[in-house]
Amino acid sequence: MELEVADVTNNLNPSVEDNETTQTDSEVAKVVEEETAAATLASEQVELEVANILEKINRFTNLFSELLDSGKSMLKELSNEFEERIISIHKEQMEKWQEEIMELRLLDTSNEEADALLLDAKYLLQNVRGES
Repeated sequence: MELEVADVTNNLNPSVEDNETTQTDSEVAKVVEEETAAATLASEQVELEVANILEKINRFTNLFSELLDSGKSMLKELSNEFEERIISIHKEQMEKWQEEIMELRLLDTSNEEADALLLDAKYLLQNVRGES
């Protein structure tokens, strides 16, 4: 009879072990499932944050592209205005110097005429003295 009891006990042990193993397996499966769900949730959150950062990068890049285009346009306008102003200043200075040249030539002509009159007067005076 003891043998039979031992056999029954031995037979019970594998069933108990099977139950414990099954229970442990289901607990492990639950933990793995929860970790996977948490990892998936974390992974989704990370992907959302990455997508957010990529969107920020895109907006930042677009903003700088617009700023660059705007800056180029502004500099081109300033460059054109600068060029026009420099040309205008040059033209004004050239006209001023041309006017100075004309005045000098008129003065020179006037001086030449005055010199010719003075020479004529001197000649006449010398002739009058010579005759007297």
